[in-house]
Amino acid sequence: MISLLRTTLALLALALPLNAEIAIKEVTSPGGIKAWLVEDHSIPFTALELRFKGGTSLDDPAKRGAVNLMTATLEEGAGAMDAQGFAAARDGLATKISFGSDADGVSVSAQFLTEKRDASVTLLREALVNPRFDQDAVDRVKGQVLANLRASAEDSGKIAGELLSARSFGSHPYGSTGDGTIDSVTALTRDDVVAAWKAAIARDRIYVSAAGDISPEDLGKLLDRLLADLPATGAPQPGDATFNDAGGVKLQPFPGPTSVVLFQQGGIKFTDPDYFAAVLLNEILGGGRFSARLMTEVREKRGLTYGIGTSLASYDHAETLVGQFQASNEKVAEAIKVIQDQWAKVAKEGVTEDELDRAKTYMTGAYPLRFDGNSNIASILVGMQMMGLTPDYPRTRNDRVNAVTLADVKRVAARLIKPENLFFMVVGTPTNLKTTE
Repeated sequence: MISLLRTTLALLALALPLNAEIAIKEVTSPGGIKAWLVEDHSIPFTALELRFKGGTSLDDPAKRGAVNLMTATLEEGAGAMDAQGFAAARDGLATKISFGSDADGVSVSAQFLTEKRDASVTLLREALVNPRFDQDAVDRVKGQVLANLRASAEDSGKIAGELLSARSFGSHPYGSTGDGTIDSVTALTRDDVVAAWKAAIARDRIYVSAAGDISPEDLGKLLDRLLADLPATGAPQPGDATFNDAGGVKLQPFPGPTSVVLFQQGGIKFTDPDYFAAVLLNEILGGGRFSARLMTEVREKRGLTYGIGTSLASYDHAETLVGQFQASNEKVAEAIKVIQDQWAKVAKEGVTEDELDRAKTYMTGAYPLRFDGNSNIASILVGMQMMGLTPDYPRTRNDRVNAVTLADVKRVAARLIKPENLFFMVVGTPTNLKTTE
């Protein structure tokens, strides 16, 4: 299935506590690179987060997995340092540097002590601007990726995610895993990795944030030194995905005593005026609390699963409302029927005032995700930027939640929740399950 990074970023932004009182400064480097900063000099430490928009969706369709392999190889040597030399330099500075990718972005995280800032930035710059991609490093990392792909082929949850993505998005990059397939990754060459680096790592798609012991002036200078020598532009972004919104039930046989079930329908854009009402609706219907309707009806009342949940996933080029659960084979069919019934009920009736009040309490203060150190703050700030939020969002977020009325949620329920478009992807050997395709 598509990586859930965007979902996580949305949840992080939506969960910013009002009492966080973070002072977000907008910084523009002398060279024109923009960033957000939360300045905190209490500890001589800084966290830096970079996101390059595009991610594995930039893969050449014939080279699926190239961006993933590239990001996994970035730390395997840079400039004059081979893999061992780069690791030794990083460890000698007590600096953390990590790279990752998902369907919508390449992520770069760095944490360093103030006294080691200059040397740490120099090291990170080498990885971004002058990666070596030595053949032995590419081969070694490729072997690790292939091992993971072979393990995924025996994982019912992974299988379900990939089948659902393919069915939902077809030939769009969202329709296949950014990790690639065993065949596609096996065929990748060093030249493909270099091409993926040129496609994904460029200044025209970058979002930056920092938190910790650094001034706006120093951050601006740091960014120019770190990023000015990157290519100005990278590969074109993919277009919007066409979502297959036909409902139904599909089964992929897989041996074992339990089945994995993913269910999905179309979602709502983060920029939609009804998004906050939709988030509250999702929280009531299938959010993470034990009082959510699906948890109550499927687990608590009937004991059909240990856990079930739904989430709104807002990606750069698609939106979905997706859920999942795992159940013993003899309980799958009943669980699906209960979910279908609840989907129809909330679409027709909406929710109660009590449910809405309790969901608001949860979102505004009962169980908010809290800032926990500079690294989390920097990551959240990047997520806010990618979703088009403004620096004042933490101060206004709870007001937006509290402004949602019961009539708003009822209207959005009728608009968003579509029982006829709800699709179930089942991987396992369930009994008495009626499929439609």
